[in-house]
This record gives sequence, C-alpha cells and structure tokens, in this order.
Amino acid sequence: MKKIGLTGGIASGKSTISKILRRLGAAIIDADLEAKATLKPETKCWELLVKEFGRGILKPDNTIDRKKLGNIVFGKPEKLKKLNEIVHPFVKERIKNKMAEIETKGKHKAIVLDAPLLIETGFHNLVDEVWVVDVDRETQVQRVMKRDSLSREQAIARINSQLPREERIKYATAIIDNMGTRKNTREQIIHLWKTKVEREIN
Repeated sequence: MKKIGLTGGIASGKSTISKILRRLGAAIIDADLEAKATLKPETKCWELLVKEFGRGILKPDNTIDRKKLGNIVFGKPEKLKKLNEIVHPFVKERIKNKMAEIETKGKHKAIVLDAPLLIETGFHNLVDEVWVVDVDRETQVQRVMKRDSLSREQAIARINSQLPREERIKYATAIIDNMGTRKNTREQIIHLWKTKVEREIN
C-alpha cells in the first residue's frame, strides 16, 4: 500500500487537501492528533514532559497545557530540541502501529500521513512519497494573519520558526500549488492520485 507524506508550511492549506484525499480513498493519519494522544495524563510521554518542564505545564485536570508548553519552548532552540526528543519517538511509534493496522485491514488505496513537521521529525522516512503543499511567502503571511488574528510581525515569526520553504521543497516527490482556485487544487490532487496511486494498484 502506497504511503504518502503530506506536508507544507503553516496556513498552506493541508487540511483541505487531506479531505480531498480521504474522499478519493486514502486513510488519513493526522500527526497532530497522534501527538495529542501521546500527551494524555499518566502516559510515559506525559511523565517525561512533567519531569523535564515541571508541573506548571499542567491544567487543573492534569492534562498538558499545550499553549503553556509552546510558550516555554518558542524561540528557545535547546528547550524545543528537548521537547522533540521526548515526544517524537512516541508519536513515531503510534504512527507506525496505525500504518500497520491500516495495511492489515486493506480497506484503503493509500495511507496519507498529514504532518506539518514531516521533514523536521524524520517522519518522511516512514513514507514512499512526500507531497508538499506550496504557497508563496506573502500568501502565507496574509493567511496566517487572517486565520490566527495576528499582526504581520507575529505571522512572520511563526513562519520563520518552521523549515524554510526552499528546504521543504528539496524533499518533495510532488509539489501541490495551492495558490489558485479550489478547482485548480482539486485537479492537481486527482492527477497525482491517478498517476501515483491508482496506476500502481492497477
């Protein structure tokens, strides 16, 4: 079963493309949801995070306050590195198990791993192809400002905290231009699906 990694910068429109791929017959694994699941109270990952960052990252119900944790590591490379070293192995294990489960059931034509940090986490090594959703920088800035009600400076800071667009594209086996109409984006996805998934099945 073909495994596709779907990635792109913040506000590139990955979730829209994910929905199209689901309708075409792909099983979607959302890396963000898998990461949230690893943070549940009393799990091994939760214990390691509390030990590293203190009980100040917890909400009253003992769940991890992702916003507080994000504020602790934002703009601090060493703390971010430590966070990733703790969380990513647990997320990777969950993703691998989910992929194996989907393959065993055999109900889908392909598996799509929707992961904003596909390259940074090394999760691209779990897939056969990397599809990058691409928009130019100004489009990205405008979308982030509108979506998250941020100033231009805040939006740029968010974008700059991610892997540069040029670096991400180096890993791409396919680039989806998401700066046009929805119809145009959909046509690109259908073409990729037919040539890279259905052709191999047939």
